[in-house]
Amino acid sequence: MQKPQSWITRILATSLLSVTVLLSLQHSSAQALRSGSWSWPVAGPHTISRDYSAPTSAYSRGHRGIDLVAEPGTEILSPADGVVHFAGWVVDRPVLSVDHGGVLSTFEPVEALVQKGDSISRGQVIGLLTEGPHCACVHMGARQGENYLSPLAMLSIVPAAVLLPWD
Repeated sequence: MQKPQSWITRILATSLLSVTVLLSLQHSSAQALRSGSWSWPVAGPHTISRDYSAPTSAYSRGHRGIDLVAEPGTEILSPADGVVHFAGWVVDRPVLSVDHGGVLSTFEPVEALVQKGDSISRGQVIGLLTEGPHCACVHMGARQGENYLSPLAMLSIVPAAVLLPWD
């Protein structure tokens, strides 16, 4: 039989961790990060030509998003309600990013049909796919602060995690 103090310590540690995580995420950020909360930025079928590959550090190699097969001229839809964060050129391609309450979605190469500061709704046409440098695809990224995330975490329906007893 386990000592009551050990059981109480585990409960307190788990509770403290849960409270810390909840307090560190703003309500809007938590909503934006919920699995399945984003809709696809292009009409189906949804074929991923290159998957997300997390970088090991801020400046290391990786693929900070997913590439969805699409032809130039394809309408790009906002995956969730938000505010246009950036619409312009970065190096050699047009880029569009949307702030969904602390989580940014980014799209390239996309000619923006909206401007910085515009409020947009989920499913609204926000741009048109242009010719890309490496594929007939739209690159979709996601970022919270300086941390890159896999957009699939918000696009896919992943079952909620269930915490089981430690015993």
